[in-house]
Amino acid sequence: MELLITLIKNMSVIIVLAYVVTRSRVFTSILKGELDLKNQLCLIGVFGLFSIYGTLSGIQLLGAIANIRDLGPMIAGLMGGPIVGLGAGLIGAAHRYFLGGMTVLPCTISTVIAGLAGGMIFVLRRGQLPGVAFAALFAALMESLHMGLTLLLASPYQAALALVKQLSLPMVLANSLGIGIFTFIVANLIKERETEAVKKRIEGELQVAREIQMSIVPKIFPPFPNRKEFDIHAVLEPAREVGGDLYDFFLLNEDTLCFLVGDVSGKGVPASLFMAVTKTLLKARAHEELTPEQILDAVNNELCADNDSAMFVTVFLGILHIPSGHVKCSNAGHNRPFVLRADGSLEKLPKMRGIALGVMEGFSFASYDFSLQRGDTILLYTDGINEAMNPAGELFGEERLEEILKNNINAAAAGLTRALKDAVRDFAGGAEQSDDITVMALKWHQGTPLKCQEQHS
Repeated sequence: MELLITLIKNMSVIIVLAYVVTRSRVFTSILKGELDLKNQLCLIGVFGLFSIYGTLSGIQLLGAIANIRDLGPMIAGLMGGPIVGLGAGLIGAAHRYFLGGMTVLPCTISTVIAGLAGGMIFVLRRGQLPGVAFAALFAALMESLHMGLTLLLASPYQAALALVKQLSLPMVLANSLGIGIFTFIVANLIKERETEAVKKRIEGELQVAREIQMSIVPKIFPPFPNRKEFDIHAVLEPAREVGGDLYDFFLLNEDTLCFLVGDVSGKGVPASLFMAVTKTLLKARAHEELTPEQILDAVNNELCADNDSAMFVTVFLGILHIPSGHVKCSNAGHNRPFVLRADGSLEKLPKMRGIALGVMEGFSFASYDFSLQRGDTILLYTDGINEAMNPAGELFGEERLEEILKNNINAAAAGLTRALKDAVRDFAGGAEQSDDITVMALKWHQGTPLKCQEQHS
């Protein structure tokens, strides 16, 4: 028992050193199949030294050495093929040969055979590392061969037999355990590298997806440099590489501007795809000269059809009559926008009948009319603003939002969106962004107020 424990301790040293080797740049290239001369020589040298250590750390017993010498050549063969296994085996065998003793011949031969056998397994498996059980069985067979050669070649026979009886089980167990642990380490390393490669590929694909997503929302400001009647600016920051928030604005004709902000349920690629579909449908329906509530009615029915993913999107959509400042809008379950009046007052648009798009087919949305006066701004946002969280778990909330708006009530559209975005960032204090952040500000520079009223389609 003490002999087995000592051999396992010695084996542990080799495994620790082998683990360090597996993290080297050379070993990484070997795992990629780059077995050039330089890498082969490195494997031969390293595992040849491991074989020598297996001998030097052994225990003198009955004129022989209880050891784990074969472990290095076996691993070398499994990792690098016959040449590498033979090279490491020759190094370990040569060292053992010069030590002499009654078992010098069987020990020398078995060490070389262990390296060659590992190399043959490498060839038969086409460079694929065997599993833990296979490797442990291979080591057990090699040590059994070692014991058999000792009985066959060592003399006197009675001394050899007594030696084999004491050494066979500890050496078989120690070498099998050692190569099994090493195989397990390398297998995990291979999986780790594969996972890392997949992660990098996915990150690259998500980056492309984000670039595509951001390319379908307006991002050049000012978007209408020749139109002095209004000023519009928007920012969108996905919580992940791709997100589900959306915004858009476009001229329906010379006198009419359509603007909208939305928030798709969920995050990631599915949300971004649903976002792209929603944005396309909204724009297409808006160009049919429909009212805001009619646009939402139509798009809702289209999204409900074959919505197996059960996704939905909240949307606020408004249509501005540019000459008069009159706004007609409809809300599909989205955050109610704020109106920042030029006189310093802050208003929040009233609740309107509406649910998220994609939830219930045939739902009839309400509309609301209001007007902007010269210098007024309407601010649209998603819940990534008011639900932003700091490290202490506190929400940004409506009160902070209103305070920021009051402090920037006469700011330009771009200044307002940036001030709000910066305030949320400062509040979060480095905490992970939990939701997409989207803000849009539309400032109107001239007009005549109209009476507010709620209508139903």
